[in-house]
Formats: sequence, structure tokens, C-alpha cells
Amino acid sequence: MTKTSDVADLAAMGRSDLVTIWQQLFDQPAPTMLSQPFLRRFIAFEMQSRNRGGLSRQVKATLEKGSEKKPRPTCPALKPGGRLLREWNGVTHVVDVTGEGFVWNGRSYRSLSAIAREITGAHWSGPRFFGLNGKVAK
Repeated sequence: MTKTSDVADLAAMGRSDLVTIWQQLFDQPAPTMLSQPFLRRFIAFEMQSRNRGGLSRQVKATLEKGSEKKPRPTCPALKPGGRLLREWNGVTHVVDVTGEGFVWNGRSYRSLSAIAREITGAHWSGPRFFGLNGKVAK
């Protein structure tokens, strides 16, 4: 059976067969959260890529370059002990920055966006709402 017919056979395979093929191709178990259609597409791509000699050097270099972990930019105002103030509808809201996240109205939150949502009742970018990204919040 050729590699091309193997790819064609993927359409009729169930999840257990797809997981087995994944294990053979990648020497590790398939991620449990992937859907069958996604497994089929990913496996088909890998089979076709290997059949045609793999990825080009340029593509591999681009992928390696993109995989480098870059540190997330941090705002100096977000160091533990910092305090954010925001006036909304005539009420001044005070948010304290902690090592684990943020404290507003005596409750802990992991993100500023959750606090902004509580204050406004609408989805907001927390950093934007508190004026941390250079844009003026309304």
C-alpha cells in the first residue's frame, strides 16, 4: 500500500485507529482533546510531508525561530504592591496588585479583564480599561 492510499484510508478510520497511527508516526500518545477530523488532517499532512521528503529547511528554520520563548512584556505598575485607580460612572475603583493577581472590593482575581467585566458588565480588555496599554479608556 502506498503512502497516498494510506492517506485516503484515513477518512474511514475511527478514533482508535487514528490514535494508533498517531502513536506510530510521532512516538507519543495523541492529545486527548483533538477531534477526529483534526487528527485525520494532522496525520494526513504528516504522512504527505514525510512522503515528499519532509519540510524544507526554510520552513523548519521559521518554525524554530517562532518557538523561542519570548518574555511577556510587563508593566511597571503591575508589580506586587502596586495600585490601579479607575473612575467608572462616578465611582472610583481601586485595584491592588498582588503576587497572585489582583484584589478588588476584597475579592481576589487572576486577571484585570475579570475585574473590568465586573465593573462594567461588559467584556473589556483589563489593561485597556485601566489605561495600561497607552490607549485612553473611556
